[in-house]
Amino acid sequence: MLHGRLLREFSRRTTDLLRAALPMRLALPALEPFLAENVAKEVRKDTLVIRRAAEAPAPGTVREILDAARAIDRDFLVRIGGFRVRIEIPYDRIEPLRLRRIDLGLDTAHRILEAWRQGRRLRASFAAGEFEQRLFEMLQLYAEETHALSYAVRLPGLLAPLRERLAQDLREAMTEAARSLARVPHAAEQNR
Repeated sequence: MLHGRLLREFSRRTTDLLRAALPMRLALPALEPFLAENVAKEVRKDTLVIRRAAEAPAPGTVREILDAARAIDRDFLVRIGGFRVRIEIPYDRIEPLRLRRIDLGLDTAHRILEAWRQGRRLRASFAAGEFEQRLFEMLQLYAEETHALSYAVRLPGLLAPLRERLAQDLREAMTEAARSLARVPHAAEQNR
């Protein structure tokens, strides 16, 4: 899936883009600690996927990772208990996105690890532009999952009426950050 450093860079770029939007400039000070915890949660999930990709693929691996992701989510909800943001995870909406992201991440990580084990270059494991497209798709799936989750977030007081606008700004910023990290032109997304 996504290496921790890459995910943190994705988060930094997203946050930088969000600072340009007035509602987000107002909300970010209250949300930044929550967002940092969320990135840490996603790094844990992605680390699990990468570790499992190093093993021989087995039936049920994706489902096992999905179950482990739920446990990571539960831990995250406990950790954010002190924040003024409340969330109820709508698994029926996010699990199809998460399953695709896990499956794509497992395959991508497995191909990278196999190339490394065989002393080949990473790019030799992918067709031209395929790695960048996969990276963009994983980040875009993460953005879609985040957008679906945004409807389950209960924001504190004055921020509550801005939820829809904040969710849309966040989705747009995440898509732009994904595009810049994967170096995928806008047209590639349009053709998907």
